[in-house]
Amino acid sequence: MSYKTDMGRVIGLGSAKEGVHEWWIGRMTSVALIPLTLIFLCRVASLIGAEHAEVVTAFQSPLTAISTILFLLVAFRHLADGLKEVIVDYVHTKGMLIVLLVGTRLGCYALGFAGAFAVAKIAFSA
Repeated sequence: MSYKTDMGRVIGLGSAKEGVHEWWIGRMTSVALIPLTLIFLCRVASLIGAEHAEVVTAFQSPLTAISTILFLLVAFRHLADGLKEVIVDYVHTKGMLIVLLVGTRLGCYALGFAGAFAVAKIAFSA
């Protein structure tokens, strides 16, 4: 039995004032991924089955390298945000929630930066 009033029980359970920001970032990354995915597919589809030297030459083009890096960074950011929503909705233990949120965020960012580094390394190789 609790002696708290209705107001006392709900204080602190309200909005975190972050919902609009998360919604807006989700929409912005979704919209940004549309042209980035099309550019990425157009640039990379022609390289399927190509020789190594031809692929390296293609990624040394500034447009290909920059568009691929942008695609990777935005895609992994969008993935991290989407996974966060799924984890928050379905994981209910506090410790596991924190571990999964931090792990997925770090994993997504690590993969995005690793891909961006790989493209930059190819782009700047002689």
